[in-house]
Amino acid sequence: SEMCIRDSLVIGGSEMYSGAPALVAMAALRTGVDLAFVAAPRKTAEAISSMSPNLITLKLEGDHLDPRNISVLRRQLEKTTAVVIGPGLGLHRETEEAVEALIKVVEERRIPLLLDADGLKAFAKFKRRIETPAVLTPHAGEYKILTGENLPERFERRVISIQKTAQDLNAVILLKSHVDIISDGERIKLNFTGNPGMTVGGTGDVLSGVVGAFLSQRIDPFEAAVAGAFINGAAGDFVKREKGYHMVPTDLFDWIPRVMDDPMSHLEVRGDA
Repeated sequence: SEMCIRDSLVIGGSEMYSGAPALVAMAALRTGVDLAFVAAPRKTAEAISSMSPNLITLKLEGDHLDPRNISVLRRQLEKTTAVVIGPGLGLHRETEEAVEALIKVVEERRIPLLLDADGLKAFAKFKRRIETPAVLTPHAGEYKILTGENLPERFERRVISIQKTAQDLNAVILLKSHVDIISDGERIKLNFTGNPGMTVGGTGDVLSGVVGAFLSQRIDPFEAAVAGAFINGAAGDFVKREKGYHMVPTDLFDWIPRVMDDPMSHLEVRGDA
């Protein structure tokens, strides 16, 4: 029905990292989900709730994700339309086990999935074809962990490598780089928005939120990744014009809806490129 509530669930955060999953969820709200849930260890979830009244948190037992959290998460997954796993999770052994178990639940329900950051690193340990619509968003370092190989220096080789990895994993790969490379194993798209100021920590979390929001609208994962990369980069270009390179990830939030309403407005900003 038209009234289907679109919500995204972000599973992330640990004792050390509470900002990352909050950035993902806030970006998803700006992109158009109706509800953004963050599932995180209790103390982290409380910190996230206090950051913004817009976020709904699911408080998990323990101080990092582990397999005993699965039953609570399974209930939440029954009513979610997309899930982002990884931001700020940390790399505990039990967390890796929990990620593996969660991916199985997500596949059973055919929920669109985005894996990023520590979620990607956990997935690299047991990597296989993913049996649900999925987007993986590695930077070069995470891509190396995922594939076990260095990203080729030459751009054409790099594109071919990403296309092959996408094919092998049955997922869309969005390589975050100076020029983003997106492939679903067949199609390839390059994205030129964005600027060096966006190497600041957290802009990748914003990207995950934007792509996750499109996934929750049942948009094709390749299209979701392409649109997300463009919007995230374009928002960063507007921030650069406003603030120079002194940006923080939350600066992108106000620009996401503006870029979505008028994608062509970005051309004026890029005039100085």
